[in-house]
Amino acid sequence: MSAHDSSNTLRTRKGRGALTNRSGRYEDLARETVDDGWGSGDEPLAPLRTTVTIDSSRSIIARNQSPDVPFEQSINPYRGCEHGCVYCFARPTHAYLGLSPGLDFESRLFAKPDAARLLERELQNPAYRCKVIGLGTNTDPYQPIERKWRITRQILEVLAAHRHPLTIVTKSSLVERDIDILAAMACERLVRVTLSLTTFDRQLARRMEPRATAPQRRLQTLQTLAQAGIPTGVLFAPVIPGLNDNEMEAIVRACAEAGAQSAGYVLLRLPLEIKALFKEWLSQHYPLRKSHVMSLIRQTRQGRENDTSFGTRMTGTGAHADLIARRFAVICKQLGLNRAVEALDTTRFRVPLGAGTQPDLFER
Repeated sequence: MSAHDSSNTLRTRKGRGALTNRSGRYEDLARETVDDGWGSGDEPLAPLRTTVTIDSSRSIIARNQSPDVPFEQSINPYRGCEHGCVYCFARPTHAYLGLSPGLDFESRLFAKPDAARLLERELQNPAYRCKVIGLGTNTDPYQPIERKWRITRQILEVLAAHRHPLTIVTKSSLVERDIDILAAMACERLVRVTLSLTTFDRQLARRMEPRATAPQRRLQTLQTLAQAGIPTGVLFAPVIPGLNDNEMEAIVRACAEAGAQSAGYVLLRLPLEIKALFKEWLSQHYPLRKSHVMSLIRQTRQGRENDTSFGTRMTGTGAHADLIARRFAVICKQLGLNRAVEALDTTRFRVPLGAGTQPDLFER
């Protein structure tokens, strides 16, 4: 697999979001695929198989100090994500593994089968203090390989057993599989599930997030969870000016009607390697819109293609960003969203019993 494909050979692989496999920023060498003049550039692209490698992490709870995200602790059962969302802000993390944030990110995955055991051990630490854990904050905990590996399910079983609160963000209907656990946790105010929705345009979704659950199916999943008594929300993310921002009100309204109690949004972010990947994707799929989309992005990022400033990196700045914020606030107010969202309960947490530990005689 080449690490870089020249613009005159860009082609879409079925079921994949990125068009190229550019080397990560820590690599010394870059390779380029060219047409040799014998028609090699016209040959069909071979299917790109997904591979899964065991991740041997020694801990599972990640800590966060960013003021821009609503959690301090998170768990990611997998590295890389087969959903293939071209805009995914987590893509650059694959560079830490010596792999490409492009096609490698969505095809060379890493699973953490020891996650549940590691979690139990960390919860037993006397210094541990219960705070809500975010599941799926970097890569989707219900991406396709979860059907086989069931790591997310095992994590939920540990958290449920010890009454530990969590939030889930996903694009997958596979979350319905775990309604038995989630519904029971919801009765004790221990869980909230947010469905991420980007568009109702099936063609756009297929191009932009090729292996994620279809948008209308995600809406059905949200309704199914809500009917089971599980607090639900919608995350309209990312907002891409000039491409999907016109759908904001329709998506938020449909999700509210399906039972969502809360809503949020995130403006498109283009850190590090994602800039090139996203612009390649625009050139391939929406060449006539590319200049306009990128112009609007720069207008929301102080003239740059990305702005990492705390406080504004999720929502942007400038007139266009302000307009998006106002529109979102108006639709949420009209629908009564974000008004009565209860905080999850951290007081029910029970420390897991370790080897040789005696249960509390008065434990209730």
